[in-house]
Amino acid sequence: MSKKIRKPESSKKTNVSNLSGDNTPYVFQRDKIDFDLRIRDLPWTDKQKAVIELVSNKNTKVVFLNGPAGTSKSLLAAYCALKLLASKKVSEIIYIRSIVESATRSLGSLPGEAEDKFRPFAAPMVDKMEELLKDSDIKRLFIEERVKPIPVNYLRGASYNVNCIIADEMQNAVFSEIQTIMTRIGQFSKVIICGDPAQSDILYGKSGFIDIFNVFNNEESRQQGIYCIEFTEDDILRSEICKFIVKKFTEVKANMVAMQANNKKKDNTPTPNLYHQTDWTTQR
Repeated sequence: MSKKIRKPESSKKTNVSNLSGDNTPYVFQRDKIDFDLRIRDLPWTDKQKAVIELVSNKNTKVVFLNGPAGTSKSLLAAYCALKLLASKKVSEIIYIRSIVESATRSLGSLPGEAEDKFRPFAAPMVDKMEELLKDSDIKRLFIEERVKPIPVNYLRGASYNVNCIIADEMQNAVFSEIQTIMTRIGQFSKVIICGDPAQSDILYGKSGFIDIFNVFNNEESRQQGIYCIEFTEDDILRSEICKFIVKKFTEVKANMVAMQANNKKKDNTPTPNLYHQTDWTTQR
């Protein structure tokens, strides 16, 4: 795997002490791909098209995608990452998920090394690539290790330059895990963080996704290149029946919240927040 040094084009030259007269930072990175990557386009909604344009902007560093099932958050993230790879703006795609199974079912101990154990969790990324690329291109990307599935548990100490990091299903990540992911970003890298609070598989109150989404959903963060995008039922592309199902579950959840509020008035007990982590210090 060849690596080279790159200097940020936008860096200013200031008082220097080296022989070249330039003390701007140099970035250790892998060479870009040397083949054409043909990516299928899809019938994106206007909001999804805006996200694609936003991610491609050189000043964008982190993008949060928050929305219900079927809004193509993971597919959109994969598309944006592959576009960056094809245009040689990044060298690799890092795919990250929290090692969490269903809250009610477990597959038990999986055989093999860490990479083998994580492969079932990386299957969604492979599925998205199959929607967007030819099989031969997918095979080449994996042979050249251009797409790297990594468990969040293995990120400590890592630093990613000139990479696109996809953090998928982050409703299953606690506050400290998302913090770890976001702080891996190096020079010329981008992070796309996807989550749906309605589909969390970890214990109530443990997920840090929506709290962190809210922390960065402001003008100060946007000035730093961090954007928070929220999709709605109107952005569901999976199918019309999926849109109907999401709508009905949203109605059920709204009724549950109303019932809890009524019960609180009767017995004066605290109403649990279905989406927000109330204690960041409590981690699993």
